[in-house]
Amino acid sequence: MSEIVGWLPSLLSGLKITLLLTVGAAFIACPAALAAGLARLSSKPFIYGPAACYIEVFRGTSALVQLFWFFYVLPHFGLQLDALTAGILVLGLNIGAYGAEVVRGAVQSVPKEQYEAAKALNFSKLQTMTKIILPQAFVAILPPAGNLLIELLKSTALVSMITLAELTFKGNMLRESTLK
Repeated sequence: MSEIVGWLPSLLSGLKITLLLTVGAAFIACPAALAAGLARLSSKPFIYGPAACYIEVFRGTSALVQLFWFFYVLPHFGLQLDALTAGILVLGLNIGAYGAEVVRGAVQSVPKEQYEAAKALNFSKLQTMTKIILPQAFVAILPPAGNLLIELLKSTALVSMITLAELTFKGNMLRESTLK
C-alpha cells in the first residue's frame, strides 16, 4: 500500500498533463469541426477549398507525423512552440478535421423538407441554419462526437514523443522501474 502512495505524485502529474491536453484540444477541435464542416457544405470555392484542404491534410496524415512537424520542423521556419502548445494544437486540429466530417454528414442528414419549410417561412440562410438545421443536426452529432473525444483522450499518449510526460508515459515509467 505504501508503494502505491509513493507512485501517486508521479501519476497525478501525468494525469494533469493528459487532462490539459484533452480539454485544451477539445476547445480547439469543437469550433474547428463546426467551421470546417459548415464550410465544406458551401458552394463557393474560396470557402469550400481551404476547408477541404484542412480536412484532407489533417485526416490524411497521422497525428504523430503532425506532432513531429509542429514541434521539430516549424522551429526551422521561425515558429517555436513549446511541447504542450504543440500537443494541444495538433490534437485539436486533428480531431477537428474528423469532427468536420461528422458535422457535414449530420447537416446533410436533415431532411430537405426542413429547408423548404424555412424558405416558406421566409427565413434567411443564417436563420435556417441556426434555428432549424443545426439543432436537428446536433442530435446526430452527439454520438460520434463522444467517440472523437474518447479518441482524443487516447491520442494524448502520442505527446510523449515530443518530450511531454503524460499519464501513459508516467505509468510505463513506473512499471519499468518497479518491474510490476
